[in-house]
Amino acid sequence: MSVLNNPMAVFKLLPKTNCRECGERTCLAFAAAVFKGNRDLAECPYLDKAVIEQHSGRGNKSPNIDQSMDEAVRVLQERVKDVDLASVAERLGGEYRNGRLTLRTLGKPFSIDDQGKMHADIHIHGWIAIPMLRYVLESKGEPLTGRWVPLRELKGGQDWYRLFEQRGEKAIKHLADSYSELFEDMTILFNGQETTDEFNADIAVVLYPLPKVPMMICYWKPDEGMASSLNVFFDASAPDNLPIDALYSLVAGFVRMLEKISHRHGIRSATG
Repeated sequence: MSVLNNPMAVFKLLPKTNCRECGERTCLAFAAAVFKGNRDLAECPYLDKAVIEQHSGRGNKSPNIDQSMDEAVRVLQERVKDVDLASVAERLGGEYRNGRLTLRTLGKPFSIDDQGKMHADIHIHGWIAIPMLRYVLESKGEPLTGRWVPLRELKGGQDWYRLFEQRGEKAIKHLADSYSELFEDMTILFNGQETTDEFNADIAVVLYPLPKVPMMICYWKPDEGMASSLNVFFDASAPDNLPIDALYSLVAGFVRMLEKISHRHGIRSATG
């Protein structure tokens, strides 16, 4: 049985006609639902039976999101065992000491030992663990360019932008609209820095989920009948330091953190 370990892997199997016969508005929405374990791949009426059996197994649903992530983490941890962490520490913007590579993620220390085991003061969810491990394994350690671009303009970003827009930008915008302390909490809890930017946003905060993968969140407040808007930008070097699919996972994990903070204010994400 082939594991579909991200929404785009599911989407690539679909006819992309947005026929709505499955009950979802678009093929992308259906792909996301299958990935989360809420829908079965066989519910697409236009998929060949052989394709369904290859990717889902006979009579079984696709692995749910947590199972898929746990398996992906285990595979990546095995690969990390073959990495000389001491030799890559400087390239990744980290520090190697006492058998551990330590990186700063959102201002907090995150360590990986020579056996691939992760250590942090916060709960390590798969949405965060996977991009961290892939950063160690795949980052080229390219220097930052200082040029901020949207995800769709990054190499490979076009394939992921629609999903990123829905699960990333729209979710953060909903929180920003409803939660007046969002940006203040981001600066305090995640070591964010408010900054001026070339996009003339009302609020712009720069965060460092990984040492060489910064992101800037720009928010424009509603004004004179115009709705608010929010965009996330990355340094142009981002695809060299983290693959696009892992970049999406990183932001999705960050959104989950924001949602947990907002829960005490009684606010729900736009994605439910």
